[in-house]
Amino acid sequence: MTGPTPEPPTMPTPDQLYDQAVDLRDGGDKPAAIARLEEAIAIDPNFAIGHGMLAKLYVDLAESDKAIMHAKKVVELEPEDTFSYTALSVIYQRAGKIPEAEHAKAIAYNKQHGLD
Repeated sequence: MTGPTPEPPTMPTPDQLYDQAVDLRDGGDKPAAIARLEEAIAIDPNFAIGHGMLAKLYVDLAESDKAIMHAKKVVELEPEDTFSYTALSVIYQRAGKIPEAEHAKAIAYNKQHGLD
């Protein structure tokens, strides 16, 4: 006698992976949070909030190049979001890339004041 065929496990969505990453980060496991977020952006490369949290986590782990890469992706995905440019500026500043930081800051200022 055979029972019903079990459903195959469903893949988590980027949003579900993001929520897991938040829990992991809040629990102090930043590397595991990064792993979840990397899974999320593998599913949806345009998952801006995932790139944003990756940028922040990589800053926390002093991995500037990865932080900048993800922050630049957020700016690419959300070019009208002033905060994205501000965050990019802060990451550049922490990485010691002052001209790049000033440029991103100027873009944020111009967008905030409707000058772009």
